[in-house]
Amino acid sequence: MTDPGFAGRVAEHVHGFLRDLHEQGLRVPVPRRLVFLRAIEAAGPRDVTHLYWIGASTLTASPEDLEVYTPAFERWFGTARARPVPEEESPDDETPAPRDKVDETPFAAALGGRAGREAGQAEHERRPAFGPASEAERAVLTLLRREVRRAVPVVRSRRRRPARRGPWIDLGRICRESWRTHGEIVTLRRRDRPRRPRRVLLLIDVSGSMKQHSAAYLRFAHAVTARLERAEVFTFGTRLTRVTATLRARDVDTAVAALGEVVLDAEGGTRIGASLRAFLGNPRYVTMARGALIIVLSDGLERGDCEPMRAAVRRLSLLGHRLLWWTPLACDPAYRPVTRGMSAVLGHLDGLAGVRDLRTAYEQLKTLSRE
Repeated sequence: MTDPGFAGRVAEHVHGFLRDLHEQGLRVPVPRRLVFLRAIEAAGPRDVTHLYWIGASTLTASPEDLEVYTPAFERWFGTARARPVPEEESPDDETPAPRDKVDETPFAAALGGRAGREAGQAEHERRPAFGPASEAERAVLTLLRREVRRAVPVVRSRRRRPARRGPWIDLGRICRESWRTHGEIVTLRRRDRPRRPRRVLLLIDVSGSMKQHSAAYLRFAHAVTARLERAEVFTFGTRLTRVTATLRARDVDTAVAALGEVVLDAEGGTRIGASLRAFLGNPRYVTMARGALIIVLSDGLERGDCEPMRAAVRRLSLLGHRLLWWTPLACDPAYRPVTRGMSAVLGHLDGLAGVRDLRTAYEQLKTLSRE
């Protein structure tokens, strides 16, 4: 660090990493950023893994924060090794005592594997394996990308921008141009608040009952994120997982295949109420739902008490601009939402439609465009 040029490059790289975290949704307060920088200066990271845990302990406060922090760290500094979890030995025998499967995520490793063993008693990790999209599916995806912007409701921006017509006079631009005409006002410039698509929030069910539809839903989500900057995607089965950053990859097959390393509860049980409550319990996620077009892609087959699901859906309907529920069951003309979960939330929905594949999703987008 004796070379000022090298120190400047290091500082610029670290601050670029912090800016990337902010852009990905992890808005770290300035005091915590200062703690991170002072920790680097005091500890002197020995390697990438040491630097990873310095940042994880100072910049994150929850497993959800780590989901944003880890891929951003790997983009800027490389892959860190997970902290090893010691085996528990039996005091009376030399062979290791049996134990539950340990969650190898960085957050569980930071806790010494304790959180992973406790969660393993209630649920099992299932990594999905999605095959490549067929030629017919890719053709429909092209249509989806063309239609999605027309289907999303628009809202006026809060910022005023130069426009050909508008209710506000652009005094700054008029004065700058008048310098070239010796103070004469030749053109009256105006400003307006342009329209832009509303935020879109997709909540996708990846439980066992949705196994044959999950791949199509995730490819649909990839088309949405490719066309809309203000789109967020979450999956849920027995837990909530934010997958927006993973779906930003350019190729649909690459993006969907990468979800196998992120979505760990695929093809398992269903906890719709608990997953939606986890979403609403995070203030950063609640901001994503406020004023958004919210689409839940699920069959609505909740297990156990349906009251948490009803309460969560009611709050989502109050937060969002519109709340739509797309289910493969509704593709059957004889379908009636008479299950406990769907009958409880039906009154809080702005629309219930049948979507089982990319073709039916495209038809629903056409319907939204006409509306």
